[in-house]
Amino acid sequence: MDFFTSMDISASALAAERTRMNLISSNLANVNSTRTAEGGPYRRKDAVFTATPLKEAGSFGAALSRANDARSVQVTQVNEDQRPPRMQYEPGHPDADPNGYVAYPNINVVEEMADMITASRSYEANITATNAAKSMALKTLDLLR
Repeated sequence: MDFFTSMDISASALAAERTRMNLISSNLANVNSTRTAEGGPYRRKDAVFTATPLKEAGSFGAALSRANDARSVQVTQVNEDQRPPRMQYEPGHPDADPNGYVAYPNINVVEEMADMITASRSYEANITATNAAKSMALKTLDLLR
């Protein structure tokens, strides 16, 4: 794998993690949103990542020679949560139903914070990989002098 391929893979992963972090931030910001343009409460969103798969190989050498086939990580889909909303009894709320219940988004703040930490660590790992590739390239140039 050459220098630019490793940088491309890390850059695509950084962009995917940034999208994931934006979705998590949106989920946390809308934890109490009872109205949306589509109607009803906000629905939690989650990113689906897809990597370019490696082709089947018969031997280790063949697999190693095709290792460059994995090119990027992409967000291929943003899923909306299909779970029913969390119903809370608040008869004075403007969005309350006739029984006095308000539909709130089914967002678990602890789960979102755990996802945020995971996305942050993945982002840091990709930056570390980028810096390692850059450092190896600089060391190679130093050896050529």
